[in-house]
Amino acid sequence: MSEEINNDRRWFLGTAVMTIAAAELSMIDSAKAQPSQTKPADRPTNKPGTNTSFSSLKQIDAGLLNVGYAEAGPTDGRAVILLHGWPYDIHSYVDVAPVLASAGYRVIVPYLRGYGTTRFLSSETLRNGQQSALAVDVIALMEALKIEKTILAGFDWGARTADIVAALWPERCKALVSVSGYLIGNQQAGRLPLPPEAELQWWYQYYFATERGRAGYDKYRRDFAKLIWQLASPKWSFDDATFDRSAAAFNNPDHVSIVIHNYRWRLGLAEGESKYDNLEKRLAQGPAITVPTITLEGDANGAPHPDASSYASKFSGRYEHRVIRGGVGHNLPQEAPEAFAKAIVDVGGY
Repeated sequence: MSEEINNDRRWFLGTAVMTIAAAELSMIDSAKAQPSQTKPADRPTNKPGTNTSFSSLKQIDAGLLNVGYAEAGPTDGRAVILLHGWPYDIHSYVDVAPVLASAGYRVIVPYLRGYGTTRFLSSETLRNGQQSALAVDVIALMEALKIEKTILAGFDWGARTADIVAALWPERCKALVSVSGYLIGNQQAGRLPLPPEAELQWWYQYYFATERGRAGYDKYRRDFAKLIWQLASPKWSFDDATFDRSAAAFNNPDHVSIVIHNYRWRLGLAEGESKYDNLEKRLAQGPAITVPTITLEGDANGAPHPDASSYASKFSGRYEHRVIRGGVGHNLPQEAPEAFAKAIVDVGGY
C-alpha cells in the first residue's frame, strides 16, 4: 500500500489520517504546480473490466530476475512502463494498455519481484523487498529491453518505484504519472512512533511484523488481499472473476517473503542489502523529481494517503495534480482506466 512520504514518516502518516473528503478538496498551492480536478468531460467514459487479459505475455532475464511482463502496441512506439502495487498485479492495467497501444505507445507491464511469473534467477539471492531494490529491477528491465528512456506510471508500490527511478535516474525517465504523489520514504523515519489514529490505519504492517502475521498471510493471502481491496476501494464493486485474475499472481513462490520483507524493512525490523545503501542514503534526503509529472488521486481512496498539497514542492518540473471523481479508490488505473491513460498521454506531451 502507498506509504512513507519524503524524509519524515511521522509527517507523512500524519497526513494519512485526513479524511477522503479532505483529499478531494485539496488543491496544490505551489507556484510550479497547476492543480486541477477532472471536469465531467474528462471522467472515464469506458466501463472498467472491458478487457480481461493481455494478448502478449513474455519473459526476459533482467538483472536478478527472469521478469514476466505483458506488452502491447508497436515495438517502435514511445515506451511506457506501468507498475502495479500490493496486493495487485498487472491486471490493474488490463484496460489502460489497449488505450495507450492504440495511441501508438509501446506498453510494458511487468510483474514485480514476488508476483506472477517473475522469478529470481538464483535461489541464493535475498528475497529483498526494500524500495531501492524494486527500482533497480526497473532499470535492469529497461536495459534488457533496450529501452533508453520511458514514461513511468504506477500506483502503490508501483508509484513509489516510479518516483524513485524518476528521482535517481531522471535521464531514463521522460515523464511520470504517480497515484498519491511522492511516495519515497526512508527506513530511519519508519522507526518513529505515530499518533494512535495514524497507527491504526497501518494495522497490517504491524501484523506482518510478527511470525503469526507471516504465517497468516501465507495461509490466507487471497482472503487478505480481498479485504485490502475492499478497504482501499470501498466504492469499487469488483466481481470475483476480476479479483481471481489478480489473485493468481500471489501464488508466486517468493510472494510472501517479498511482501513481509518490504513491510518489515520499512519499520526497521529487517535489514536491506549493503549494495543498496548509497541509493537509500540519497532517497532519505527526499530528492526532488525534475521530470514532467502528473499526480493522481481517486476521490474514494480508502488507503492511507497524503494530502496533495503536502508533496507539491517535491516536483520541480512541469507539474499538475488531478482528482479523479466518481467513487474511484486506491486501484485507480483499473477503476478509472481512461483517466489514467489520459494522464500518461498528456504528460508525455509536456
